[in-house]
Amino acid sequence: MRAVFVGAGTLTVSTARQLLGRGHEVVIIERDREVIDALAGELDCGFLHGDGAKPAVLKEADAEHTDYLFCFTGSDQTNIIAGLVGQSLGFRAVVPKIDDPEFDHICIELGLTHTVIPSRSVGRYLADLFEGRDPLEITAMVRGDARIFSFVARAEDEATIAELGLPKTSRVVCIYRKEEFILADGSTRVREGDEVIVIAHRDAISDLEKRWGRRNRVSAPAGGKSSDARPPG
Repeated sequence: MRAVFVGAGTLTVSTARQLLGRGHEVVIIERDREVIDALAGELDCGFLHGDGAKPAVLKEADAEHTDYLFCFTGSDQTNIIAGLVGQSLGFRAVVPKIDDPEFDHICIELGLTHTVIPSRSVGRYLADLFEGRDPLEITAMVRGDARIFSFVARAEDEATIAELGLPKTSRVVCIYRKEEFILADGSTRVREGDEVIVIAHRDAISDLEKRWGRRNRVSAPAGGKSSDARPPG
């Protein structure tokens, strides 16, 4: 498989090293020539010198033959822009890193379906570990034809879950209202701005996408190919 990284920070170098060790192809886009020169002796991968948020530079990365575009610069805004450009150029999966969780909803609404929020993921992992739990990502539990879909509710979506008219082979699992986690049932009322998490049969995803369009994210089973996928932050 082939991965392209925008930005050559610590997370990029660590992930690239892992991928190269497993026999995958890696290309790193970096605007600082000195950083490229320093890494060239460490990593046996391709390098592109330039601003990875610019279409002309990303076109050189060959979207058609790339499996993942990772946008890992030190700027949330740059990562979001690079992700949107990558989507428009046809990269199969785009993974922007954001440090400020306030951008999470924006990413969902823009259709940036895999989003990495390191502080949230590590913080949750350490808190679970501290309490003696064995952290288990939800993607490891989503198997076969099951898919996870989420959307941010609009004003016209305000209704009880029973009134939303979801496909028969889908169920709302929970709602995130700002930082509040709400277990949902049919009487739970959806409010504007809520992030609604749905588990559905893969055949129902197209109907969900028709209603909420690019404002969603979809996760496929662990080890499977995702269509516009991102594991929950």
